[in-house]
Amino acid sequence: MLNREVAVLRIGHRLVRDDRTTTHAILVSRAFGCNTMYMTDVDEEIKNTINKVNDSWGGLNEFKLEIIDNWKKLIKEWKEKQGKIIHLTMYGLQINEVIDEIKIIGQKILVIIGAEKVPKEIYFLSDYNISIGNQPHSEIAALAIFLDRLFEGKQFDRRFSGGKMKIIPSDKGKTVIRKKK
Repeated sequence: MLNREVAVLRIGHRLVRDDRTTTHAILVSRAFGCNTMYMTDVDEEIKNTINKVNDSWGGLNEFKLEIIDNWKKLIKEWKEKQGKIIHLTMYGLQINEVIDEIKIIGQKILVIIGAEKVPKEIYFLSDYNISIGNQPHSEIAALAIFLDRLFEGKQFDRRFSGGKMKIIPSDKGKTVIRKKK
């Protein structure tokens, strides 16, 4: 399942206020199995932060952040390459009703999340409008739950190459291996 291409498009970024939230959305995308995250309206410093994470923890070649100018163009190109568009929204169909159908899609998947209210046309450009729940919630929580359901937990077996640090699971304390330069 992890051999499929899954990317995230985050539309919008409230300057200064959203830096931490944006970084968390990227980290969830990376840790939960995505190959790429596309963003609009984001500070270049956030890209530097993710590059540092990839350098320290591995993944320089497995995960990338791309800052784009035109989200409509990205969606159109994704559809032209036979990809599916999934919009996570609290107004969509319940995830439990459609996740099995989505799992069997053999195509690339672009997951759309919004930093704020997304343009109405996103609902019509998307192949699926999916809700995690019909109550207000974080786009980061929705993304994590969606990706976990899609990959069935297998994303946590993914190993990033080239990292300088690695966590050794432990029931007590912290064990981190650091590669020497």
